[in-house]
Amino acid sequence: MFETLVDNLKWIAVVLTPLLPLSLGWFPSSWLNRHGRASAKAGSLLGLASLGVAGWSVVALALTGPVIMRFWSLGPVELSIYYDNLSALLLLLVSFLTAVITRYSESYLDGDPQHGRFTKWLCLTAGSVQALVIAGNLLIFAVAWTAVSMCLHKLLIFYPDRPGALLAARKKFIFSRLGDLCLLGTLLLVYDKFQTWDFQELFRQASQTSAAGNSGYTAIGFLLVATALLKSAQFPFHSWLPDTMETPTPVSALMHAGIINGGGFLVVRLSPILDQCPAALMILAALGAFTALFASLTMLTHASIKRALAFSTVAQMGFMMLECGLGAFSLAVLHLTAHSLYKAHAFLSSGSIVELHRSAWVPEGRPRSHRRLLVVTLLATAGVTLGSAWLLGVSLLQNPGYLFLGLVMWFSLGYMLWNLWSQFLSPVLVVSGLVMAVLVALAGFALHNVFETILTTALPSPKTEWTAVDAGLACFPLLLFLAVLIFQTQLPAWSAHPLCRALYVHARNGFYFTTLANRLVATLWPLSPTPTNPVITGAQE
Repeated sequence: MFETLVDNLKWIAVVLTPLLPLSLGWFPSSWLNRHGRASAKAGSLLGLASLGVAGWSVVALALTGPVIMRFWSLGPVELSIYYDNLSALLLLLVSFLTAVITRYSESYLDGDPQHGRFTKWLCLTAGSVQALVIAGNLLIFAVAWTAVSMCLHKLLIFYPDRPGALLAARKKFIFSRLGDLCLLGTLLLVYDKFQTWDFQELFRQASQTSAAGNSGYTAIGFLLVATALLKSAQFPFHSWLPDTMETPTPVSALMHAGIINGGGFLVVRLSPILDQCPAALMILAALGAFTALFASLTMLTHASIKRALAFSTVAQMGFMMLECGLGAFSLAVLHLTAHSLYKAHAFLSSGSIVELHRSAWVPEGRPRSHRRLLVVTLLATAGVTLGSAWLLGVSLLQNPGYLFLGLVMWFSLGYMLWNLWSQFLSPVLVVSGLVMAVLVALAGFALHNVFETILTTALPSPKTEWTAVDAGLACFPLLLFLAVLIFQTQLPAWSAHPLCRALYVHARNGFYFTTLANRLVATLWPLSPTPTNPVITGAQE
């Protein structure tokens, strides 16, 4: 009796989680604007209530297991939810972000005449993301996917008198519609092959597919990869994301911490199907690796904190695509979770960057680091990484995903200790830095083990077969982080070199892909210029 009651309350809580923020959409924007402060307060309370019921659903999931509920069906069209460990983890994450961002926007836009309309579309966007996470079949997933994009578009054009914001929103709209077309093609091909869109049945059939019988997965895999690349702002479709910085800060936080992860969630959710198409995964990994390198280099040249954070998001999405391409899906989910929490905090606290920068200012005259320190730092962090992995039983050569994790951990720790030791070096700093590195490494490997255990039943097993391409892609962080370290540490000495100056100018302009994309969009969907608001087709700062 108790288990039945908990099970019923669980699926009710799962359904209520997106319905609570979506309920604000029933009210007309004009009425909400007349009661802007009350509307913002209601949005904040709905976000908090959504977090509460999502938390209960996670507890109930631990007690009674996954939920697969079908409410209504008409042929292949079915209204259902699919709530497993992956859905629970991401639903709780999105609900937490919704509660924080709606609370932040309550005071951020206080007094704005369009405050009520903003809160309405913010809640509709967040609710659509939550509905995407718990979708029980590919058709409902596609509907929620499109709804997220349409609601976000309303937020991106919140200031319609800003031509830069309009151009970026239209560019994103065009790329999103291309992604929708790819997803529509996936829907048709999936139904043609499996005769169903239900996730449970799709995953069951995919798990029973032999290596000799997966020929029909190729087109599906490539369309899914194309959809994910378009959604997650991967090269060459990346330029819309840094150009959307004219939107209010809560929109940037929601977009970079939640919505941009949609491509990663698509790949992870359908990983049992994508796992049958290694060629598509290889393309995904290669483009993700290139995007990470491209965006990391461009990010270093921007003084605008929000624009630098935007390119950081593009780079992080590239790393996530690389992880998925290597079959490290649980690592990608850990990356998604950590990046969402970090990026939400980064955008919501971006207004205090001046004070933070001032407090971190180091006077001139301090001892400068010798180049040998970089080599010593990397050797020390290599030992820390290997030792921590050994203590927690992580075999870094078990599969490409583990090797990728180890390399990222190694160079991340190296970069952290370089920043700590480069300005001033003392025995106390050496010891404290090494202790901190050990704790960070242990925490990182432990979290990966936790996520891998939680998601064992929801994701395919990591592949153990190695190829030369797998090894090369897994070792990519070695070159990337080494290049970033050398570039940043030697930039003062290289800044006067003509080649370095030329590279800086080109990278500062995004190697002109933003300009080309802006001109293309302005041609397809021209803006109407005004004397005070000229049409902008170049890179935006």
